[in-house]
Amino acid sequence: MPTPELVVDIACETGEGPLWHPDEELLYWVDIPRGRLYRYDPSTDDHELVYEDTEERIGGFTIQTDGTLLLFQEAGAVRRLDQQTGDVDTVADPDPDRFHERFNDVIADPEGRVFAGVMPDTDRDLPGQLYRLDTDGSFDLVREECVLPNGMGFTLDQSGFYFTDTGEVDPDCPGYIYRYDYDRATGDISNPKTVVDASGIEGLPDGMTVDSEGHLWSAFWDGHKLIRFAPDGTREETVAFDPRKVSSLTFAGEDYDTAYVTTACVETRDVEGEGAGSLYRVDLGVTGREEFRSSVDV
Repeated sequence: MPTPELVVDIACETGEGPLWHPDEELLYWVDIPRGRLYRYDPSTDDHELVYEDTEERIGGFTIQTDGTLLLFQEAGAVRRLDQQTGDVDTVADPDPDRFHERFNDVIADPEGRVFAGVMPDTDRDLPGQLYRLDTDGSFDLVREECVLPNGMGFTLDQSGFYFTDTGEVDPDCPGYIYRYDYDRATGDISNPKTVVDASGIEGLPDGMTVDSEGHLWSAFWDGHKLIRFAPDGTREETVAFDPRKVSSLTFAGEDYDTAYVTTACVETRDVEGEGAGSLYRVDLGVTGREEFRSSVDV
């Protein structure tokens, strides 16, 4: 079984959304509640805080075709960050009447659109939702209700779209990963089918990615692990971690042969496990592929 290696020992409250930036050969990830964006340089084994927003959380981000980053934040707000200069431009203004909570996991599609989950508002009993940000900067609601939108990915032939609905709000619903039919020309998704039913698995399915063989890797929050699933949902491999809250992963490096994994430390490490909140590296014995880039007109 692969042994995860701790590479950045910081107690992120919710480390999430790791992405490899091939232009820079750097790994980026966020600490959602603290509004922080970090990057790690494998060549020097150094990391740094790139950006911090003390007013708004950062639910996720994508890499634009020009190499800048799109930050998905509070109540529908999307901002473009030039990580080299620190300049920030607003792509979409907050719209709390439409977006009742912050964004969560996001992913760019092959045409530069972005699928973006919106967290549920439990105080007002409002469900989670899934939106699509089109390249002209407009939003379309593509899933009206879900428990808690999380990790997403695409099948190798780009005919399918994976979507994780985490059952954090309802303890009787541990979470599911669905596969939708995906229309690359329009960005439409349809005909969801359950691929993974997480009943009987310790923890909740959170962030995910798809490897170069078309298999799914899902991080399990409160489960101490990553799990590899075949495209039909068959459970194939488990990789154990010390931190309880394993939140997401991505493949990185010139050949995309190294996985980086984020974790969370919501309480203390005495509770969450040694190394909770840190960034890990692990050789999963399979390669990944470059993630698609957003191309939202700003």
